[in-house]
Order: sequence, then C-alpha cells, then structure tokens
Amino acid sequence: MAEQTRDLSKWALLSIATAIVVIALKLLAWQLTGSVGLLSDAAESVVNLVAAVVGFFALRIAARPADDDHNFGHVKSEYFAAVIEGVMIVVAAVIIIVTAVDRLIHPRELESVGLGLAVSVIASVINAAVAWQLIRVGRRHRSLTLEADGKHLMTDVWTTAGVIVGVAVVAITGWAVLDPIIAIAVAVNIIFVGYHLVRRSTLGLMDTAVPEAERAEIDAVLDRFRGDGIDFHDVRTREAGHLRYVQLHMLVPGDWSVQRGHDLLEDVEAALHAAVDDLVPTIHLEPIEDPRSYEPWRR
Repeated sequence: MAEQTRDLSKWALLSIATAIVVIALKLLAWQLTGSVGLLSDAAESVVNLVAAVVGFFALRIAARPADDDHNFGHVKSEYFAAVIEGVMIVVAAVIIIVTAVDRLIHPRELESVGLGLAVSVIASVINAAVAWQLIRVGRRHRSLTLEADGKHLMTDVWTTAGVIVGVAVVAITGWAVLDPIIAIAVAVNIIFVGYHLVRRSTLGLMDTAVPEAERAEIDAVLDRFRGDGIDFHDVRTREAGHLRYVQLHMLVPGDWSVQRGHDLLEDVEAALHAAVDDLVPTIHLEPIEDPRSYEPWRR
C-alpha cells in the first residue's frame, strides 16, 4: 500500500542548520576580502535558508494524513514550496546583478584574499556534504522539496567554486573588473536553476503523467493479465509529491461473479504495487461485452 504520511521535515532542519553556518562563513569571507563575488555567494545562501524554512513547513504539511477537507492528503504542498524556492532563487540573482553592476561602476581592490577564500572553501565543503544527502533522501522518497533543496545547495557549491577561482584570478592579476563580471555570471546560472525548479513544480501542480519508465512498468503488469476475456483500457496516470496515481477500466466476462472479478482486481492491484513504489491504483470493473464499458472516464 502507498505510504501517504511520510514526515521528512527532519532533513529540512538539517538544511536550515547548514544554511545558518554557511551564511556566517560566507559573510566572514566577504568582510575579509570585500569581494562582490563572495557577497553574491553569501546572498544565495540567505535564499537557501529561507527556502529551507519554507521547505520545513511544506514537509510537515505534506506528512499530514487525509482528512475531511483533503480526502487525498496534503502531498502537493511540496510543489508550492519548490515554486517559492525557485522564485526566491531568481530574486537573489537579480539582487546579485544589481550589486555587481554597481561594483563595475565603482571598482574596489580586494583584501585578505587567501584567508577569505579558505573560509569559502570550508563553507563549500559543508554545503556539498549536506546537498548530496538531501538529494539522495529526496530521490529515495520522491520528495521534490528535499531534492530541490539539495540541488539548490549543490548549485551553491558550484557557484562558490566559480567565485573562488575568479577571486583568486583577480588577486593574482589585479583585474578588479573580473570580480563583478564573475558575480553576474553566477547570477545568470542561478536564474536558470530557479526557472527549472518553478517549471518542474508547475508540472506537478498540473497533474502531469508519471515518467515514461514507470508508465512502461504499469503497462507491463497489465499485459501479463490480458487474455482469456480480460482486457484494460483508458489507463491514466498522474503524480503528486511522492505518490503516483493510476486509474483504469478492467474488462472481464459479464457472466463472472462479483467475487471472481474482485479477486482478479485484487491480484492486479497487488502486481501494480509491486512494480511501482507509492502507487495508488483506482480500477473500475466492467463487463467486456457491454459497449458502454469502452467509454472513457467522465471528465
């Protein structure tokens, strides 16, 4: 049976704690160097913190069981959290660009570069470790919120790596103009990350069909039962958070007893559950000889 009440909020707490530590380290690196690139890196981490807080509450809501007002549970709350995170990523990118343009107009020499970069490296290592864990857990439990949070942190890791290299080049060459240019490049990359998060979340809110690989698993199960007067049609799927839904018509000989039809239906459901994790099937049993059985689900 699909697990519909899964509380993953403890992982969001890990993300929150990590964001606080990383923000402190990156702000220290910025204060030491005066680099707008490092400041932009810190700004992205602030977004990480706010997104992690939003994700925490979304995961707590998603874990609530179905009730009288939400008969199918609360799992879609994760999509709202991911949308918010994506929008905030874009907002952070815009702030970074504005700050970088100002630095282009008013260049500034960097200070204490070695120590500042060392602090940034420590922050990046922490981010990478937590990001890997969040992505792993998110994929295992099909949590878009955790996976998005992990990917956001991993983007932060690559952002920090680029900034570190850029600031080091500035320190070596003395080309102060590279610092804001690097910050702008980082911001553009962040915008793409935010766009993909919002797009994926929107697809989930629109009841997008399950991935092709999982649909193939469903079709393979149904093919095993086809034959001898048994058939299926009008198979439809959608996904909501970690849950997958499939609804279909199962056609059997009209002279079968209710018990016999029900027993076969139970076998089909069990096979579907075994093939696809967290699947919620809805099967309508109909006589194969009746033309009305071939009508699609009413919209």
